[in-house]
Amino acid sequence: MRKNKMTIRLEQKKDYFEVDNLTREAFWNVYRPGCSEHLVIHNLRKDACFVPELDYVLEEDCKIIANIVYAKGTLTLDSGGKTDILLFGPVGVLPEYQGKGYGAEMISFTLEKAKQMGYPAVVITGNPEYYNRFGFESASKYGIYYDGLERFEEASFFMVKVLNNQGMEALKGTYSDPRCYFVDEEELEAFDKTFPPKVKEVREGQLQ
Repeated sequence: MRKNKMTIRLEQKKDYFEVDNLTREAFWNVYRPGCSEHLVIHNLRKDACFVPELDYVLEEDCKIIANIVYAKGTLTLDSGGKTDILLFGPVGVLPEYQGKGYGAEMISFTLEKAKQMGYPAVVITGNPEYYNRFGFESASKYGIYYDGLERFEEASFFMVKVLNNQGMEALKGTYSDPRCYFVDEEELEAFDKTFPPKVKEVREGQLQ
């Protein structure tokens, strides 16, 4: 896909370090001192839950400025058994390009790809005010709940976008993130040493 000098294409192995570093730059000191999202992506690519057909980068003037990855989480069905359900993230945009619509471009483009591939729905955790614009709704509306929370608890951060209504009736149950989305702090510390040094800072609004 091209728009002016912008290109959206599948990530290639030669892009891995550049994208890992892009992700590190995008999330550094945002949700915690330092960040862990670059390790999540690094580990995700090696995991069976990874969906390489939806791993895209966005280039502008031949420079990678954004990335989005997809995976398959686990839905423990109320009717018994388990099934996969699609999720996306992290979505990383280099700091100097943030707030210009590149992330939204990546999300819209890949959601359409996921629909074309036949996925019935995509779940995410995030800010409803942002993701509502893409058609995401509270997952509990469709009987999908986040693991570890009581079903009566308000969980507006956990959302779903329906891609195919016909596939939704069977998707009722409790969702769990892939294990590779949970980071070992010692592994993270070692991984961080393979990148240029950066200063960790405690900032207002961080989750931890």
